Amino acid sequence: DMKLLFCRSRLPGSYAIRALTFSEWSHVALVLDHGVAIEATWPRVRAVPVEEVVARHSAHAIATLPGSRDTIAVSAFALAQCGKRYDLSALFGLLAQRDWQTDDAWFCSELVAAAANAGGERLFRSASRVTPQMLWELTQ
Repeated sequence: DMKLLFCRSRLPGSYAIRALTFSEWSHVALVLDHGVAIEATWPRVRAVPVEEVVARHSAHAIATLPGSRDTIAVSAFALAQCGKRYDLSALFGLLAQRDWQTDDAWFCSELVAAAANAGGERLFRSASRVTPQMLWELTQ
């Protein structure tokens, strides 16, 4: 099972993402063992303590994404993405209906979906255009 950290804040960007994606969450990160979160956030994908991500937000929830996937492959993929650019253009892609996914830049929810795919379980036909709400619904 994959553990995911869902968050929202009171910042305008959080409200905008939630409105555009019909979500109660504006951010999602993958939680690895030992309390480490892998998140795609401005300016780069990074590995940080879960507590650091939680401290930046006004609300959060940790949920389990059920399924049978290779968690070692999921973690290895996510860690290998650290240092890659945040895909800021994906936010504009919400309005333009463009394909978000590139392998050199990540938006938070597409990174999580791509990590699940790397573990051998496709959550959606494509890892692109995945929103935090879509992942949230899979955990409920």
